[in-house]
Amino acid sequence: MHLIEFPDFKESDVTSTAVWSELRMTSTPQLSISISPHLTALAMISDALAGRRRGLPELWRKAISSRVRPQGHQAVRPLAAPGYSVVPDSLVPRTPTDGDVSVRDQIDTLRDLPPDALIKDLEQAFGDRPLPAHWRPAAERPDRWLHGYAGALADVWHTTEPLWRRARPLLDNEIRRVGVAAVRGGPELLLGALNHRITYGERGLLIADVESSTYELGDRKIVLVPMLAGKDAVIVSLDNEHAVWIAYPVPGADQLWRRPGGTAHGELSALMGPVRADLLCAMEQPMTMSMLAGDMQVAPSSITYHCDRLIAAQLISRERRGREVWIARTQRADELLEMFRR
Repeated sequence: MHLIEFPDFKESDVTSTAVWSELRMTSTPQLSISISPHLTALAMISDALAGRRRGLPELWRKAISSRVRPQGHQAVRPLAAPGYSVVPDSLVPRTPTDGDVSVRDQIDTLRDLPPDALIKDLEQAFGDRPLPAHWRPAAERPDRWLHGYAGALADVWHTTEPLWRRARPLLDNEIRRVGVAAVRGGPELLLGALNHRITYGERGLLIADVESSTYELGDRKIVLVPMLAGKDAVIVSLDNEHAVWIAYPVPGADQLWRRPGGTAHGELSALMGPVRADLLCAMEQPMTMSMLAGDMQVAPSSITYHCDRLIAAQLISRERRGREVWIARTQRADELLEMFRR
């Protein structure tokens, strides 16, 4: 598998870099789309845990990092190695080439994967080259690595699943956009506009990379996988024998990082007061009281008071974990917010 995880380029660097992966095409490509959220989770793992920053807001980065257990943090370290973009197939054992893949399916497959399969994938990924140092711990304890990575994936998804549910309208719009391009022609224009790190050249797609490579599309189809991720997050697989897949930030994803505004927020403020409305809207993922206070720029004592009122109304829950107090919206709160967003 060839996964593109970009170094810390500036957007202006992309047009000047001499390092590209090229996907050559001799005919108009056949497009399809997959709504597979596990690649969103992978992008967030890379950004929030492995240290490859791709534009994920700092609040989400901290929330995700704090929810992942130590073994998960250790398992994702190989993804942060500078100068490498190749990873073993075991990172994504179920690819989105034949339909949608849920996070739960991905986690179950990882946990059931024989340790020898990871060793084989590492050998295939790096060929005759010595195994890079950052992957050696995984090769020495493949069962531990698979379990740790599956756990990280589960922890990240538990934190970000509410955001994915909110993104359904954006995903539906993207399905329609890809469908129009596939039926009416013009897939080249669509592919060239997926992300600023992907361009459509004379011979096919050029993708900014840290390791140059060339692939022929042949008669394979291209599967597009929209993600909820930072604007610089792009993940691709160019060597799958059945299809190429390209995961990219879904257009409009940046609006999901912001709190609801306009009439909906005004009506919610009228119902419960502006501070509590802001608090409820800010909790898109579980977070600590100190994180919420910093994000809201409100005194901790005031945060505690308003959270107590929201707990009494069964709109948020509170849980102590060690020295930290974590709060999260309840299903009742999600339903209330959804009503005001309509």
